[in-house]
Amino acid sequence: MTDTVAEELRVARSADPDPVVASAGWALTTERVAKKPDGLDLPGLLDVIEKEMKDAPDRLQWAMNHCLAQIGIDHPHLRVRAVGIGERLEVLKDYPTPPGCTSPYAPAWNAENVRRQA
Repeated sequence: MTDTVAEELRVARSADPDPVVASAGWALTTERVAKKPDGLDLPGLLDVIEKEMKDAPDRLQWAMNHCLAQIGIDHPHLRVRAVGIGERLEVLKDYPTPPGCTSPYAPAWNAENVRRQA
């Protein structure tokens, strides 16, 4: 898949009214946040996540949460904002996490991955 096709799919899928399709778009967005963030409006993505993630269906919420965590992990200048959004929304805060595993709660996920990078 070319970068152009992937970008077209990412944009189209993220806005799809079907939450399963939209979650695929957010998965592509998360990959782009991690690998090719140039040209992405990261503060704008945080705005959308802050506004929509709390009430999103489970699968879409999970994908948006992953994007939130990835922004905080890979973009230190946005880390405080990303962690703050996660703390306010509390999405997946009480998710059962086995001992020795990292919680999917974005602030915890963020902290653990940043710690591992140090």
